[in-house]
Amino acid sequence: MKNRVVWRGLVVAGVALPIAGAQHAAPLQSTMQGTALTPQDSAFHALNRLAYGPRPGDVPRVAAEGVMRWIDRQLSPDEIDNERLAERERQFQILRYDRGDLAAMYTEVQRKRRERKLAAAADTMADKSEANPIAQRGRRLAGEFADLAVVRAALAERQLYEVMVDFWTNHFNVYFAKGADRFLTPDYIEHTIRPRAMGKFEDLLIATAKSPAMLFYLDNWESVAPGSVPPAALRVRARPFLGPRPGRFGPMRDPARQDSMRRRALERMPTGINENYARELLELHTLGVDGGYTQKDVIDVARIFTGWSIERPQEGGDFEFHGWAHDRGEKQVLGVRFEGRRDMDEGIRLLKLLANHPATMHHVSRKLCQRFVNDDPPDGCVDDAVAAWKRSSGDMREVLRAIFHGPDFWAAQNVRVKVKTPLEFVVSAARAVAAEPDTSPRLAQVVARLGEPLYLHVAPDGYPEREAAWVNSGALLDRMNAAVALAAGKLPGVTVVLDSIVSAGDADQLIGVVNEKILGGTMSENTKQVLRRQVAGISDPMQARALAVGLTIGGPEFQRQ
Repeated sequence: MKNRVVWRGLVVAGVALPIAGAQHAAPLQSTMQGTALTPQDSAFHALNRLAYGPRPGDVPRVAAEGVMRWIDRQLSPDEIDNERLAERERQFQILRYDRGDLAAMYTEVQRKRRERKLAAAADTMADKSEANPIAQRGRRLAGEFADLAVVRAALAERQLYEVMVDFWTNHFNVYFAKGADRFLTPDYIEHTIRPRAMGKFEDLLIATAKSPAMLFYLDNWESVAPGSVPPAALRVRARPFLGPRPGRFGPMRDPARQDSMRRRALERMPTGINENYARELLELHTLGVDGGYTQKDVIDVARIFTGWSIERPQEGGDFEFHGWAHDRGEKQVLGVRFEGRRDMDEGIRLLKLLANHPATMHHVSRKLCQRFVNDDPPDGCVDDAVAAWKRSSGDMREVLRAIFHGPDFWAAQNVRVKVKTPLEFVVSAARAVAAEPDTSPRLAQVVARLGEPLYLHVAPDGYPEREAAWVNSGALLDRMNAAVALAAGKLPGVTVVLDSIVSAGDADQLIGVVNEKILGGTMSENTKQVLRRQVAGISDPMQARALAVGLTIGGPEFQRQ
């Protein structure tokens, strides 16, 4: 039997208020066990799972339209008008820079850093990277990119599309702060993940495999067949037998020094295969940890992807296949023979094999059911998703349609049983009070303070979906602080006008309106009693309203979706 939630008194901003969860973070209890869903309940449920929560008026609108009709529209995002978001996106400078622009900026910052090290200059502000205008611009754009994700989630009419972008961003995770990924990640999200978020899994898998951000993050860009060297290096090795080569503008000034530099360059070159991408491709991206592959499979997958690399940043940092680095020997993966070729076709063939493998269908379908139905997804949900995958050759719209039309999605025991991630909490809170996010990185910083700095999950598994990762007393208290600040108009990065959301009245009227408009009528009696006590002694109706809204958003019912 699950532990019952107890609200314990804590002090936030000088006000004694409740917080959900015991000291050992007992699970937050669902309020819908064994209850049939009304049309309003169904709309509220769909808006919390397929979207980042309802905005004022969304629940009755979706209920009147018909929730299944609304779901079908969300499954065809290109047909949904998204001009309001498009207008806001145009304010983000990061979208004006392509990968080449960001690569040039990154290269310049690296050059300045090397110059400072070589000069061994005094430690003055002028010498610090923080004082470098190009470095400052790069950091500003990086912060802006994280806020762009929050703004898109908050304002998009194509809500399911944005949820799926977040899902795939975590499934195919890269770490923004790792070296060249500082300039490769924005291009990865914009041109690899987003265009394929609702398409076929096979297309997305191939695109991520070729993505410079993924190649750099998991080190495949330097994976080469043992003993292979680039043609230019072979020419360098042959040079001593031919004598000094004239330079571009005359004889080489110091052949011995040039040869020494070439030898050092050769010593720094990769000398063998790197298994990182191969292992994560099988364990995380496709088959799953129990997918039936062996260590020998991992090694041969790594051999297949030797030579999949990246252009130098000075040249734009695009994908580049190095035939000289490719292992042309025979390989075998999952019992399938790969004869070995000079080109990258065997890599594409392997990706297609993995994308349509039964273990991949089950692994990814289970993750989707975990995201949309339950942390412990029912077998029936996974089976329905896999069947749709087979029928549609991995069309994610059809897989999602099977999940949303299936009985498990609507079963009462799966309603309001999932805890929101920090991103989901912040965005759903902003949407609940019709908040307008600005274009600064401040709202993304709130998400980071709550435990989910966007694009900065170090491990390749991405941010977790399960409740245990997010529920503890400290985290819930931080959420309560953020909720109270939001309702009071003191949360940086958003503008809130409560007048259009909640009208003033006596305590019972206020609680009733907050319950209906923010929680869809799911507020427990315990929560109502807590709110009555907190607003009872407040004479200022606006202050009482802000506190009631803040405590409701920070309370246990709002944490669930």
